[in-house]
Amino acid sequence: MKLPFTDREEKTKVSGPDDRMTLTEHLAELRARIIRSLLAIVLGVIVLLAMYDQVLAFLRRPYDELCVQKPELVGECSLQFLGPLEGFTTRLTICTYGGIILALPVILWQVWRFVVPALHANEKRYAVPFVLSSVLLFALGGLVAWFTLTPALDFLISWSGEGVEANFQVSKYVNLVGVMIAAFGVTFEFPVLLVFLQLVGVLTPQTLVKQWRIAVVVIFALAAVITPSGDPYSMLALALPMVLFYIISIFIGLVFQKRKLAKEAAEAAAG
Repeated sequence: MKLPFTDREEKTKVSGPDDRMTLTEHLAELRARIIRSLLAIVLGVIVLLAMYDQVLAFLRRPYDELCVQKPELVGECSLQFLGPLEGFTTRLTICTYGGIILALPVILWQVWRFVVPALHANEKRYAVPFVLSSVLLFALGGLVAWFTLTPALDFLISWSGEGVEANFQVSKYVNLVGVMIAAFGVTFEFPVLLVFLQLVGVLTPQTLVKQWRIAVVVIFALAAVITPSGDPYSMLALALPMVLFYIISIFIGLVFQKRKLAKEAAEAAAG
C-alpha cells in the first residue's frame, strides 16, 4: 500500500547523475559557478575602465538635459568632488555597477544551471527563454529609469526652494543613477519570477486573478518604497509596468496551464 505522498515524490524525483551528487559536490559546483560569475564581472569592469569617459558622459546626460531645459534651476551644471579620493572611488563604483550589468547574462546562466538539477525535464528547456527574458527585462527597466531621471531631478531640485542652485557631488549623483537603474532593472524581473512560480506549481493563474486587488496595492506600495529618488514620476514609471507585467504573467500562466491539461488528457486517453 502506497502512502498518500508517494506519488508526489515519484513525480518530483529528478533522474540523472545530478540527483546523486553529495553535499561536497554541490558545494564544489556552487563555488565553480560563483568563480565564473566573478570572472565575468571582472572582465566587464576592465571593459568599462577602458570606456570610462564615454560611460560617464552617458550617465551625465539626464542632468545635462535638465540644464538645457531649466538653466535657472541649476548652477554650472558640473559634477564636483570634495575629496582627493572621490574621483577614484567614483570610477570604481561606475565600473563595478557596469561590470555586473555586462556580466548579467553569464550570472543568470550560472544561476539557472545550478538550479536545473532540481527541476523536471520539461522545465529545464526554459533555460534560454529564462536568461534571455531576464536580461531584456533588466535592460528595459534600466532604460525606463534612465528616461525618468531628468523629471526626477527636476522634481527634487524644485523642492529645494527658491534662490538655491544645484551643484551635485559626482559620487552621490552616480550612486543615485546606479541605484535607480538597479532598482528598476531588478523590479522588472517581476514577471519572470511569477511565470517561474507558475511553472513549478507554487502559484496558479487563478490565484493571481483572485488576488489582483491586493497585488496592485502591494505593487504601488513597493514602488513607493523601492524608488530611490522618491519622486512621483519614477514611482509611477515603476508601478504601472509592474501592474502590466502582472497581467501578462497571468495570461502566460493560463497558456502553460492549458497546454499541461491538454497533455495530461492526451496521456490519459492513450493510457
